[in-house]
Amino acid sequence: MRHNKKFNHLGRKAAHRGAMLSNMACSLIMHKRISTTLAKAKALRMYVEPLLTRAKEDNMANRRLVFSELKQKEVVIEHFQNVSEKIANRPGGYCRILRTGFRLGDAAEMCIIELVDYNENMLKEKKAAKKTTRRGGKKAAAEVVEAAPAEEPKAEEAKAE
Repeated sequence: MRHNKKFNHLGRKAAHRGAMLSNMACSLIMHKRISTTLAKAKALRMYVEPLLTRAKEDNMANRRLVFSELKQKEVVIEHFQNVSEKIANRPGGYCRILRTGFRLGDAAEMCIIELVDYNENMLKEKKAAKKTTRRGGKKAAAEVVEAAPAEEPKAEEAKAE
């Protein structure tokens, strides 16, 4: 029985699955965004997030552990130089999965997996969006108080004339 075994084997043997996830992780780190199936993206997220956490502390031990998984020197350099600067203050959740629809050939659910801090469009929207409450809160009350005294002197001047 498979009680509490939540690991997705993706229909592959262990060596094939490990090589595939390693290659996908390298592509994700180099290109910051890749398109794949939803099942592979979820497995990749579980694989790559601990590696991204290792980049927060740049020492030889972490570099060797990441290199043992990724096996590409250029990717490890990119990982520790550029990606680590962007994720330094983030406590986790380095990847975002965006569903894009279904593949025409076999109707597999497709998605885009990307590094969160590299999507410039979503970062701009996040900065532009202002947080509002349903009641208006203290900000709305303060604006009403400030606006009311500015209108009263104009009314008094009109009455004086």
